[in-house]
Amino acid sequence: MIRLPYGNADFYKIIQEDYFYIDRTAAIETMESVGSVLLFLRPRRFGKSLWVSVLHNYYDIRRAPEFDLLFGHLAIGQKPTPRHNKYFILKWNFSLIDTTGDIPEIKQQLHNHLNGQAEQFIQAYRDYFDHEIQLDPTDGLRSFQSILAAVSRTPYKIYLLIDEYDNFANEVLMAGHGDSHERYEALVKGEGLLKTIFRAIKFGTEGQGIDRVFITGVSPVVMSDITSGFNISENIYSMHQFNDLCGFKETEVAAVLAQIGQQCHFSAEQVEEGLTMMRTFYNGYSFSYDLPPVAGGSSEKLPPVNLQGMWSSHQVTSSHLMTKSPNYLQGGKLYNPTLVLYFLKYLQRECKFPSQILDHNLAMDRNKIAYIAQLPHGYELITQLLGEHEPLVISQLANRFGVVEMLKPEHDTTFMASLLYFFGVVTLSRERTIYEELILQIPNLVIRKLYAEQLFELMLPLGQEIDEARQVTRQLYQKGEMGPLCEFIERKQFKVFANRDYEATNELTIKTVFLTLLFNDTFYIMDSEPAIGRHYGDLIMLVRPDLRHSALLDILIEFKYVPLGKHQLTGEQVAAMSQVELLALKPVQSALTKAKKQLKIYREKLQQVYGVGFLKLRCYVVVSVGYDRLVWQEYKSVVRKTSPQPSPT
Repeated sequence: MIRLPYGNADFYKIIQEDYFYIDRTAAIETMESVGSVLLFLRPRRFGKSLWVSVLHNYYDIRRAPEFDLLFGHLAIGQKPTPRHNKYFILKWNFSLIDTTGDIPEIKQQLHNHLNGQAEQFIQAYRDYFDHEIQLDPTDGLRSFQSILAAVSRTPYKIYLLIDEYDNFANEVLMAGHGDSHERYEALVKGEGLLKTIFRAIKFGTEGQGIDRVFITGVSPVVMSDITSGFNISENIYSMHQFNDLCGFKETEVAAVLAQIGQQCHFSAEQVEEGLTMMRTFYNGYSFSYDLPPVAGGSSEKLPPVNLQGMWSSHQVTSSHLMTKSPNYLQGGKLYNPTLVLYFLKYLQRECKFPSQILDHNLAMDRNKIAYIAQLPHGYELITQLLGEHEPLVISQLANRFGVVEMLKPEHDTTFMASLLYFFGVVTLSRERTIYEELILQIPNLVIRKLYAEQLFELMLPLGQEIDEARQVTRQLYQKGEMGPLCEFIERKQFKVFANRDYEATNELTIKTVFLTLLFNDTFYIMDSEPAIGRHYGDLIMLVRPDLRHSALLDILIEFKYVPLGKHQLTGEQVAAMSQVELLALKPVQSALTKAKKQLKIYREKLQQVYGVGFLKLRCYVVVSVGYDRLVWQEYKSVVRKTSPQPSPT
């Protein structure tokens, strides 16, 4: 049985105990050629710590006798660099520092961490020193200087690994305390302790015992604020050579999924359903804008992985799993590794797909969206992203910005979009505009869920309202009753939107209101672009492949918007009208007629893709008359039933 290392970032243990591991070690040679002080940024829970562990084991002088055992079967073991197993390793992990106290307490926590790592360093390399290292229990920097002095008396150098360099500083910055910014500046500005530490590192690289440094983090904010004390790092996080350093490719996901499918006695169709779900919810990340663009949005085919023999009764290859792969499957797109391992481990244990698609360990990323939402115009930005009103386009990512920029009362789109990118809640599209501008997008449905939840809480802060919202959405999921949902939106949601100034209000804005309420990844694949294409309707809710046996309904909604001023109507007038009177309005009739024609086309396309009768499809037209009233009708047509067809990927 394949052993999945969910939550395990210890490379030594993974190899020794034969856990599943995707080989990225060929990148070591490239890293050595790029520079000696490297900064590598990726979102939370994306495998950074495991890569730090790989470097630790590769360069550690103590691991030399075990080199073949650890790396012999990997790419770097076949072609090792001369530097392997030639260093003392000093490792710091700033995510271990408690940020809940005041500034003196946080500083002492930082000193304690440096001292704790210094003690481990002494224990590991005691036999190499003829000079005693002195630890100062109140000053970790003095202990660090003593380490450098001892190392200088040996023929070896230090490889310094700093994991999550910005974690505790970012926690302080975004803690929500009234003095958060002052506390942050006390750590990184002027003679702040963090800035002083990086000055000491720079000094150590100037012939004082440090030969190489590798730093990981989430954003460049902290590095920007300490640049005057540490201006020697090279940014490798957007280089195309390291795009897939952390993250899984689809062929890799398909291979391990096939193996677990064999263990669970799954059919080829069930494995295909699993890959469809993982692609839809977990794929979509890209971290380099130097990757070759995808011309015209066409799919770049993935190389097949031979999976024959994975089933005793089904000889299936990855080419079978991917023959129906959509345009979403572009080269360079990566799966979030933590989410993949969460899904696969649950599947391996239960032999069914997890009902909760979002691993709780990533749910806190919603706080990053909340941070942007409270910035001026941030709410509008995340609404635009969720509703896909228009592409999020910027000329380039803001790679150098510090707390001063974050403290500004106004922020441009480039700044906020760049923060969302580094937080991992938007990613680079493989396509660009005709003017070679970057396009940012929500990578997948599991992140889209975080946006929907954030807007949901902003719109419905009261528990009673949330309960009512869930009740009316259940009536639509289970019984196809649209009326209660529309009435709820009129009473509750429109009041929220009426207080916000939108330059452009249209059916896409209305779609966002509905999507915020209806988003439910426990039951549905929402707005399933990967499965059916973006131009097949405004809001599509397809029951998850593993829940097709349930009584849940598939939902297709087409939205139309009737502006009041254009048709000489006022909010007071439409508020006083009955549904019959609203339906009799000429602009409403025109909108309904147009929407029904579109629904007919969309429904037929869905039936062509999935097979007539496969979906329990209910189709609706919803017309918003200003931000005051909603008119809805169910679209029905008689169709000939045929045998259900398998769901495509």
